[in-house]
Amino acid sequence: MLKIISSQDFSEFSQQAKAAPRQRSHHNLHESLDAAVQRLFIATEPSTYMRPHRHSEAHKWELFLVLQGQLDLLIFDEHGKLSQRHSLSPETNRAIEIPPNTWHGYVCMQSGTVGLEIKQGAYSPTPAEDFAPWSPAEGEEGAEQYREWMRHAQVE
Repeated sequence: MLKIISSQDFSEFSQQAKAAPRQRSHHNLHESLDAAVQRLFIATEPSTYMRPHRHSEAHKWELFLVLQGQLDLLIFDEHGKLSQRHSLSPETNRAIEIPPNTWHGYVCMQSGTVGLEIKQGAYSPTPAEDFAPWSPAEGEEGAEQYREWMRHAQVE
């Protein structure tokens, strides 16, 4: 069966993100969480917090494409020092592939941002040890301040 995603769908994804408590929404293209390849649209708003994490399994690369708006990808070393920052948007870099075991986080820079994430499945929740220990968990004290730091942090 063909799956067609229109500009109207992007608008709906963005509206869902704006209405969601976490200020983001997911629209899966894969049929099940057991699918060998996970493919999903993610709509985000600037107030969402995407905690730095890694995918420690050797096969868990991540390909991310920004189709509308802007996200910045931040790459960290194992101690939490920012080592790379990449703007992703239709005007800058459209896509980036992140190798396994790379500490990374995203920060939404523009309202109405929609991206497409592709990674090898099956889906499994991120284990606690794959969240960056130097960053607060979502909803914890300090998470909003850390998100704001991420918005402006620069590589030294």
